[in-house]
This record gives sequence, C-alpha cells and structure tokens, in this order.
Amino acid sequence: MKNLFFIPLFILCLSCNAQKSKDAHIIGLQTLKTDVIGKDVQLVDVRSEKEYSQGHIDDAININIADKATFSKEIQKLDKTKPVYIYCHAGVRSHRASKLMTELGFTTIYDFKGGWSAWNRQ
Repeated sequence: MKNLFFIPLFILCLSCNAQKSKDAHIIGLQTLKTDVIGKDVQLVDVRSEKEYSQGHIDDAININIADKATFSKEIQKLDKTKPVYIYCHAGVRSHRASKLMTELGFTTIYDFKGGWSAWNRQ
C-alpha cells in the first residue's frame, strides 16, 4: 500500500525536475564579458525604450517585456535554437521574460544577474 503512495510522488518529482531544467541559466558579469561582449550573439535588453535610450550594453536590442503581447511577437523574430542572452535593470523583468521565452520554445536562455545596474557599476 505504501508503494501506491510513493510511485505517484516519485513521478511528480521527476516531472518537476524535468521542467526545472528548461529554466534560464543565470550568468554573472564575468561570463557576460567573456561569452557575450564582442561576440555575435542574441543579446536582448527587456527594459523600457526610455531606459534603453539612457544606456544599454553594446549590441543589445531592445524588446520591452512590459507589453507582453508585443514582446511575444518581437522576441519570436530571434532564432529559438541559438542562445539568447537577456537582461533588465536588476533581474526581475528578465526573469519574467525568460519564463515567457521558455513557453514560446526558446531552448537556451541566459539571464544576466544584476542586469544594467551591475553592468553600469563596473
């Protein structure tokens, strides 16, 4: 009888772990500098147009996550099979963007921890 309880619990745990592996990879400043800057990558600033115009990481394109419908439409113009690096001001919006991108079928997402705030402080 105990096995009947543990089998569904085990399957549920495996399911949660499989879903978790699709989450964005969190990267820091050093990884951003070595793997992104000066390279031909998909780098997306998910902040507002105003924030972007006041400063952004070189070669980043701006797709604002505040408007989910527009973001969903514009982000799909990128290659879903290639890595996408995203950032916002500090990490909240990029985390939300990474969740949506995962739902849209992006396979490899890197979320820059600390975002523009960390980049600007360096």
